Amino acid sequence: MLTSVNSGSIALKAPKKPGRARVNLNPDQEIEARLKLSQSLQTTLDISELLGMFLNHLQELMQINGLKYQHDSHNIDIQLGGKGLHHCDYRLITPQNNLGEIIFNRSKRFSEAELMSVETLLGLLVYPLRNALQYGEAVKKSTRDPLTGAGNRVALDGALRRELLMAERYQQDLAMLVIDIDHFKEVNDQYGHIIGDDVIREISHATVSVTRDTDMTFRYGGEEFVVLLSKTAAPGAAIIAERIREFIASSQIKSNGQTVTTTVSIGVSTLRSNDNVKDLFVRADKALYEAKKAGRNRVVMQDEQDNNKKKRKPKAIIKA
Repeated sequence: MLTSVNSGSIALKAPKKPGRARVNLNPDQEIEARLKLSQSLQTTLDISELLGMFLNHLQELMQINGLKYQHDSHNIDIQLGGKGLHHCDYRLITPQNNLGEIIFNRSKRFSEAELMSVETLLGLLVYPLRNALQYGEAVKKSTRDPLTGAGNRVALDGALRRELLMAERYQQDLAMLVIDIDHFKEVNDQYGHIIGDDVIREISHATVSVTRDTDMTFRYGGEEFVVLLSKTAAPGAAIIAERIREFIASSQIKSNGQTVTTTVSIGVSTLRSNDNVKDLFVRADKALYEAKKAGRNRVVMQDEQDNNKKKRKPKAIIKA
């Protein structure tokens, strides 16, 4: 069902753009055009591409500057084309779903006949749009850890490859934090797995809350997390890691009538020349091992780990 929100004028004028030639269709041609649009809309599950197809089709029939699509619960806000003085707005609703709001704009008012054409064509968009939204949610769920909402191993693998390529292409820094909850087995043994799950969830949320919007947090497995810090060199990574450690150490987690305090150990690595995904992770994981070995509740940098190795004296070799 389409619910017309309103049609009217926005406050600011946009500069007029030259209109495209409009096609006057006879009834048979109109039916064929709608069939072609319907078939085209079935070929993609990408929402931006879907809306682009729809806008292009509308622009063949009437002057349309652009469209804006919003869906708050899906965190979608897409603007295609330009803006205009006049607009018509629609909420897209089925008996089972709210599919968001779409706004069309242009430089002159819409006639009643044009509004009827828009509404008719919107009927062809509803179910492809529903399918695209459902597909997008399924993809998100497949890359999200259900307990914490952080990215899962699948998401981490994809993000690592992408960030490594970007860092190499644009000569940017990249850092990784591997975080482990200290003595987590004791938390489970003392309080039970339900409270243990709450501790994992709160540690994840705490990590996200003290990192930057551009940083990416993933649950690697069990009580271990990975944070990717794009465009971040060793000094910045150390600051962020220490901020996470301090925040968690000073926090109290309340669950099921119990108050739990815990700490984390963090290993940090930064991208080096000719690194691959495994190299970056292995160094951070080794630094984490050193942090736990040194007493936990601390941050160890890969360089600190490397320097300590250089300072160790080699063992004497005794020959029989």
